[in-house]
Amino acid sequence: MNTLTTVLVANRGEIACRVMRTAKAMGLTTVAVHSAIDRDARHSREADIRVDLGGSKAAESYLQIDKLIAAAQSSGAQAIHPGYGFLSENAAFARAIESAGLIFLGPPASAIDAMGSKSAAKALMETAGVPLVPGYHGEAQDLETFREACARIGYPVLLKARRRRWKGHEGGRAGRPTRRSPGLGAA
Repeated sequence: MNTLTTVLVANRGEIACRVMRTAKAMGLTTVAVHSAIDRDARHSREADIRVDLGGSKAAESYLQIDKLIAAAQSSGAQAIHPGYGFLSENAAFARAIESAGLIFLGPPASAIDAMGSKSAAKALMETAGVPLVPGYHGEAQDLETFREACARIGYPVLLKARRRRWKGHEGGRAGRPTRRSPGLGAA
């Protein structure tokens, strides 16, 4: 195994600066990527090496997996740190990095996959024996099943979206507290 000497930070702003500061403290060379408008941003100025991804929007630069891998390869980076946000929780990104012969400085793609779905993550934790808050995370998503689960768990309960869109909310963001059975259908 080769010694890690250079790390590309696939992010911008304060988080990229923090990751690079730690990498430099460890004696590593840092590579910043930037969009056209972030060329003179702090994270770019503080890096040892800068790579222009082009584009002015994140979708044209920081979210382009192929461009990030090419930047790592052209700069001599052996590893990519995703930072937070952007592609940090993207299993395909982790896999693409590993397929390119680089190191993904984050959780394995299998862990990202497992934790990407609340219900799958909770089932995995339950199987592993991790103590969980009582709840229901089964496949059936009908009102009667919820009523039975709430009767077993006890009120109050917090209903969380399981599907991508649910009553106008993104999955994982909205919770509807319900204190008694009659309010369950409205939640």
